[in-house]
Amino acid sequence: MTFSRFLRIARLAAVALLCAPALAASAAAAPADGVHLAPHRAIYDLKLLRANGPRGIDSVRGRIVYDFSGNACDGYDLKFRQVSELNSGEGKGILTDLTSSTWEAADAKSFRFSSQNRTNDKADTVNGEADRGGKQVAIKLTKPKRTALIMPPSVVFPTEQMRRIIASARAGQNFLQMPVYDGSETGEKLYNTFTLIGQAIPPGAKPPNDATAKVPALASLTRWPVTISYFDQRSDSEIRTGEQTPVYTLGFELYENGISRALVLDYSDFAISGEMTSLEMKNEKPCK
Repeated sequence: MTFSRFLRIARLAAVALLCAPALAASAAAAPADGVHLAPHRAIYDLKLLRANGPRGIDSVRGRIVYDFSGNACDGYDLKFRQVSELNSGEGKGILTDLTSSTWEAADAKSFRFSSQNRTNDKADTVNGEADRGGKQVAIKLTKPKRTALIMPPSVVFPTEQMRRIIASARAGQNFLQMPVYDGSETGEKLYNTFTLIGQAIPPGAKPPNDATAKVPALASLTRWPVTISYFDQRSDSEIRTGEQTPVYTLGFELYENGISRALVLDYSDFAISGEMTSLEMKNEKPCK
């Protein structure tokens, strides 16, 4: 693996791991969905799970801290920070520091995002907003440059994506496919996603041994193993026929209240695990 490719993957890993907890945490849902999202603050410790080849990633260490709040009336806020250090087999290291703040409307019509990703001495900033109209999704970026984009109405934001996953899991469905916009990279990226939902883990089964085990309320909830593959935007037929390789694959166990555990981010060349080491349930602000 060349150092330039290692650098690109490290930046992508930081942004994608932002989406990992954000997806599980910001799974906003309208009351009609019957999905209640628990405000909480969680910490995940990151480490290298697997590396392929003698010249790949040698080690990974880091931490994710994020704070989720809001309700189905006012929308949902996520404050996030991830610091991680990746070292290659070539003896070169990369330190990334990603901070992000997002807000998403409970009706999935608006999405606001602001993030800064520092990689060694380089800093990238993305600010913007997305609003859904009747026939299109309008994106307005102020950083890294002022840009206006138009995307098709089929595009969903992370909130709506996870709402659909939870609803599908409860209905016993196993597959889900949709285009997702999350403001990642330069804010101009659109992913096609394919979601695989595993067999439900009923309350009390397979007790976890991480921080979720210390929260009694979670023991009464169902959870599902979920794998989401993110593809560069191409035709649906390429995805269905296996002609396209995912940019990355995100795995986790998803509780029906939106909390996720046991993160695995797979880049083919290497995979990173995220173990939840702290979980604080927060008081929910009631709807006015």
